[in-house]
Amino acid sequence: MKASSGTPRPTAPKSAVDCDEGGAGLHTVPSQGGKVTVRYGSRGVCLISAVPGQGYKTSTAQTADDTLTVTFTSADHRSVVTATITPSAKASVRETSF
Repeated sequence: MKASSGTPRPTAPKSAVDCDEGGAGLHTVPSQGGKVTVRYGSRGVCLISAVPGQGYKTSTAQTADDTLTVTFTSADHRSVVTATITPSAKASVRETSF
């Protein structure tokens, strides 16, 4: 059975987050595990790219339009980059060695 064209696909690569208008714009956030580029819009944060460093794997999570988390993991280190627009556009990096 084929889904109608009006049905949203849960595996769609682009989310419905509105980050095209307003906001602080495009920003790149460096970390030990890699580099994340996001676009801050007035109503959400969109991932533009996540480039892992050598030996790192990348995972992303976005449970709400206003916050995006990118995690770079290697055998002995983890970098977690969190970008949010609440209460204002900012990014934080948490580095953990193990």
